[in-house]
Amino acid sequence: MPLARSLSVTSLNGLPQWEDEDLPVEDLLLFEVAWEVTNKVGGIYTVIQTKAKITLDEWGENYFLIGPYFEHNVKTQVEVCEPPNTAVNKAMDIMRENGCQVHFGRWLIEGNPYVVLFDIGSAAWNLDRWKGEFWEASHIGIPYHDREANDALIFGSLTAWFLKELSDQLDDKPNIIAHFHEWQAGPGLILCRSRKLPVATIFTTHATLLGRYLCAASIDFYNHLDRFDIDKEAGERQIYHRYCMERASVHCSHVFSTVSQITSIEAEHMLKKKPDVITPNGLNIKKFSAMHEFQNLHATCKARIQEFVRGHFYGHLDFSLEKTLFFFIAGRYEFSNKGADMFLEALSRLNFLLRVHKSDVTVIVFFIMPASTNNFNVETLKGQAIRKQLWDTAHSVKEKFGKKLYDALLRGEIPDMNKILDRDDMTIMKRAIYSTQRHSLPPVTTHNMIDDSNDPILNTIRRIGLFNSRTDRVKVILHPEFLSSTSPLLPMDYEEFVRGCHLGVFPSYYEPWGYTPAECTVMGIPSVTTNLSGFGCFMQEHVADPAAYGIYIVDRRHRSPDESCNQLTQFLYAFCQQSRRQRIVQRNRTERLSDLLDWRYLGRFYMHARHLALSRAFPEKFEMEPNAPPKTEGFRFPRPSSVPPSPSVSQHNSPHQSDDESEDEDERYDEEEEAERDRQNIKSPFGIGAVPQGKKKQHGEYRN
Repeated sequence: MPLARSLSVTSLNGLPQWEDEDLPVEDLLLFEVAWEVTNKVGGIYTVIQTKAKITLDEWGENYFLIGPYFEHNVKTQVEVCEPPNTAVNKAMDIMRENGCQVHFGRWLIEGNPYVVLFDIGSAAWNLDRWKGEFWEASHIGIPYHDREANDALIFGSLTAWFLKELSDQLDDKPNIIAHFHEWQAGPGLILCRSRKLPVATIFTTHATLLGRYLCAASIDFYNHLDRFDIDKEAGERQIYHRYCMERASVHCSHVFSTVSQITSIEAEHMLKKKPDVITPNGLNIKKFSAMHEFQNLHATCKARIQEFVRGHFYGHLDFSLEKTLFFFIAGRYEFSNKGADMFLEALSRLNFLLRVHKSDVTVIVFFIMPASTNNFNVETLKGQAIRKQLWDTAHSVKEKFGKKLYDALLRGEIPDMNKILDRDDMTIMKRAIYSTQRHSLPPVTTHNMIDDSNDPILNTIRRIGLFNSRTDRVKVILHPEFLSSTSPLLPMDYEEFVRGCHLGVFPSYYEPWGYTPAECTVMGIPSVTTNLSGFGCFMQEHVADPAAYGIYIVDRRHRSPDESCNQLTQFLYAFCQQSRRQRIVQRNRTERLSDLLDWRYLGRFYMHARHLALSRAFPEKFEMEPNAPPKTEGFRFPRPSSVPPSPSVSQHNSPHQSDDESEDEDERYDEEEEAERDRQNIKSPFGIGAVPQGKKKQHGEYRN
């Protein structure tokens, strides 16, 4: 049966189905507990927000989210209403009668799940008593000056109290599953278990607390995993109590899960327990699917970025925007963890290669990483004002020119081009040209940085000398704020900006999952990741030749930093050598990988975790075969056999490729045919480099 071209909007045709006994959700209540419910702090917010729709489809009215109450978030994100479940309503009333403010409503995201929100401030008067109870339960003491840990304890105590009152109302039917995310929700799990509440518990760590601290300190983390004195390292960083809360949550839970294989290895050493289930992070692909308009969206959004570039580089716009590529890196400002240090070094080497080979390609690189700023840079605002002024001038001259041309044609005359523009027009145009003269280089940053002299990105730019000079083929722009469509500089949302770029570069050293390259993939934008990120490992497992599909994976685990940097430089240089046609082909392939990241596929791992937790918490009611979890191996996207995406991996019959040869390769590529071949081969294991016996590789096929 022929399939639709867009894998993004189908029901996962081609991907292996997982057969599991359906849970009796009508006899169960599912609660997901996280500090980031309606409260955007980091990536966990994206996990919960995007997963809500598919979870709601499965659980219906029996699915609830628990989080902290912040008035400014609730006013814009929550529709307050009464709980439909009488037991939930009664539990909330009991807590309110005891002086705690509890709020209920629908979260205004896709699916509109129910949320239970606890006001931390209203219950803070119980802090000392709850600290004592927590010490008796776990022997973990929390210092008074650690506000985040104190808030986590209040939040956890309220969660455990709520679940106790709820379980008392329900009397064992329906059974309760509580899924806790990260250490901030951990105290609630510990208290539930210490009080022997009839609740099946799951704990998911999205990144170990100590791992993030150690990697931020530029320690050779992965090669010394088995040599760290965990207690000593946590104590030296004054996070021992937080580490103990996280580790206790892991060991108290019925089921422990992490988001990737690389984080599983880390958790086994840091938290001293191997995860029961790997629960990869997904996305709601339908939201990002543009019904095959993503190529048009790329062109539209790219044009808007080009407008910004025209203003930012006024007076130095001596490069062709048609031959300019836009690269970007985005995320939290973790200079080493996010790989910004390696990216800048690779850009310096890329700049050298492009200049030595006299390339006509220009690369403009955006760093979208929020930092402390005073305000917009005056020079940057001036550039956008000059660009707008030039546009207005050109438009007014065009109007006059067009009117005179129109009148001449009506009279049946060919106008004299020397007279059609008068002296005033020439004066206006000359003044416009003079206004574009600048005596300084285009700014490297769009904002005034508060601590300019100690900023790691700016200091590295000074060291490598990428100052946006005319001779540089690589230009750098640091935008130290999240993007917004209301910005006077670059009025674009993050999604629009990503669609307009050519390549996302995320050479992270510590990245438990990696939503930024995943978002690039579902929007059809190639990206660079590493084999130390959960996303990179996931793609290596599922795609026979990731680079052919626009996923470039830098080896940061088995190579030295210098070798990894050289590999990244080669990826970037090879991408710069691609023709426009090759980039279009590659974007088509990248978009086809989006099914692998769909919650409709990845949600099965959360289903398995819940089933496993129930079988351990209530073994007399729920049974489970020991052959779980569901497998992800056994199918791979095969290596495409048509046009190579990069000149660096193709070989030609003659030393210099002829135009005819290029045209032949373009004709050999058929998107429909290749997409159909991918769908037919997804289920079968595909050995990298394997060629059936008796079949020779054809010209244009990939070579290792």
